[in-house]
Amino acid sequence: MKRMVLLVLLISGAALLVSAGALPQVRMIELPPDNAMSELKPGPGLEVVRANCVACHSTDYIVRQPRGDAKRWGTEVKKMISVYGAPVDEADAKVIVSYLATAYGPPEAKETKEKSPAKPATKTP
Repeated sequence: MKRMVLLVLLISGAALLVSAGALPQVRMIELPPDNAMSELKPGPGLEVVRANCVACHSTDYIVRQPRGDAKRWGTEVKKMISVYGAPVDEADAKVIVSYLATAYGPPEAKETKEKSPAKPATKTP
């Protein structure tokens, strides 16, 4: 009989806790999508960048950086790891640098050659 009373008390106590909201509830927060202007360009290594970089900062931080070659992006990635403690392994760091140098590398040289104006003809006496 004592067991039955104890069981009833336990069940009613648990029901009271649930109805009072004393037990932890799972809450979800849905973040808005990134600004369309800061969407990462498609390319090899994009998923590695998303998995490693976007955990700490938004994509704005990537796309608004000055463009650079692999050396410059390598310096940035190294800084994220050594200064800010980004948990990126060496293999992923290489993929990230390659992606950034390709997708956000130096702008291609425009083939607009400036033509110098023609010199006026000079008369020789």
